[in-house]
Amino acid sequence: MNWQTRVTDILNIQYPIIQGGLAYLAYSELAAAVSNAGGLGQITAMSLETPDQLREEIRKVRQLTNHPFGVNFAIGQHGRPFHKFLQVAMDENVPVVSMTGGNPAPIFDQLKGSPIKTLVLVAARRQAVKAEELGADAVMVVGQEGGGHLGRDDIGTMVLIPQVVDAVSIPVIASGGIGDGRGLMAALSLGAEGIEMGTRFIATKECVHANEVYKKALIEGTEAGTVVIKRTLGAPARAIANSWTEKIIEIEKNNGGYEQLKDLISGKANKRYIYDGAVNEGFAWAGQVMGLIKDIPSVAELFNRIITDAEQIRTKWGE
Repeated sequence: MNWQTRVTDILNIQYPIIQGGLAYLAYSELAAAVSNAGGLGQITAMSLETPDQLREEIRKVRQLTNHPFGVNFAIGQHGRPFHKFLQVAMDENVPVVSMTGGNPAPIFDQLKGSPIKTLVLVAARRQAVKAEELGADAVMVVGQEGGGHLGRDDIGTMVLIPQVVDAVSIPVIASGGIGDGRGLMAALSLGAEGIEMGTRFIATKECVHANEVYKKALIEGTEAGTVVIKRTLGAPARAIANSWTEKIIEIEKNNGGYEQLKDLISGKANKRYIYDGAVNEGFAWAGQVMGLIKDIPSVAELFNRIITDAEQIRTKWGE
């Protein structure tokens, strides 16, 4: 079946499926596997220590695939400047840059005149409109079911996607709560022209940086096994519920500020769980789609399953 949408046209990919930025996890092996399967893989820039490391990672991806891929910029992550990292992406002629968190305007300023395609992750209609005004080629819209950082308004994907579709003329990519062919078809029926998945791609063989303990937690967990932390900091984010997130939430309930929380919500605490499997000494991001994850396939197997299931639905619908 033909899976062509404006998203596949803009990104020059076979299927309208995008892998999320995934802090500390989205590197060459996973990005190349997703791109080779027909989607858009991404590497995460701001989780790397230096611009030269980003250059090396980009070149690793190109050794593993000749298909398009993206570089994700988590704006403001660790409070580090991104300009030198973005310059590396430009110098290396990466096909796509995506932006999550913070104000993307400075990235658009630096990319002015560049042929690089731009995607902006948003969690509200007003943010999508602003992204279109800035010149985004498409917006990725995450509902409150998603893992990692979310919007402040607690709007679910089913309601948020049609709102954004009605508000902008550029393509919309749905994110949050999507992990299979049913999710893909639901997103398309809401007016989106593609999907972005984060949590589902962590539980794959090619997400080699994720500890097996983390992957097992995703398989064994349910849709009720996540909590939202950092609400009081104005940056709500969904993680696997554990004793560590209980500490965070308790501090927030008692009006604790950033100084009390900073060590608990740090990148180091994140890495202790996702890299080392120290489940009681850190935290791990995950969306409610965790309740749909039952195995750890290869990326190619996952794509085959998604497309096969989606094509069965299209046949049932009589397309």
